[in-house]
Amino acid sequence: MIQFIIGEKGKGKTKVLLEKANSEIKTASGNVVYLDKNGQHMYELNNKIRLIDVTRYPLTDSDEFIGFLCGIISQDHDLEIVYLDSFLKIAKLEKAENDQVLEVLKQINNIGKMFHVNFVISVSLTRDQLPEEYYENIVAEL
Repeated sequence: MIQFIIGEKGKGKTKVLLEKANSEIKTASGNVVYLDKNGQHMYELNNKIRLIDVTRYPLTDSDEFIGFLCGIISQDHDLEIVYLDSFLKIAKLEKAENDQVLEVLKQINNIGKMFHVNFVISVSLTRDQLPEEYYENIVAEL
C-alpha cells in the first residue's frame, strides 16, 4: 500500500514524514527504511530506522530507482515500511511528465502488494495531480 504526504515544495512535507516515521517505528513489527536525497535527517530519525541517501548511488532514471527499491526489498525479508522523502528527486522524476510519475507510483504500489511492504511517499504534487484512486491514501495535504 502507498500513503501520500502531498503539497507544494517547501510546505513542510519532510517534517510530517519524519514525525510519521518516528511514531510508527514504535509499533512496527518489521524493519523500516527511510530513503532521502541526503543524510541530513540522520539525527532526526529513530536509530531503528535505516536511512539511505539515494544520491550516493549512480541511479540515472526511474527504472533504475525501481530496481534499487527491489534490491532493498530482496535483501530484507522483514522489511515492513519504506519512507520516500523528496520522491520526485530520488526517483529521478523531477523533469518527468505527470503520466510517467503516475506509472512509477503504480509500479511501487504493485511491488508493495507483491512483497507486503508499505510505502509512505512525500511528493510535491497536489491532489488534482493524483488519480482519484489514490485520494483515500493521502495522509497529509499541505
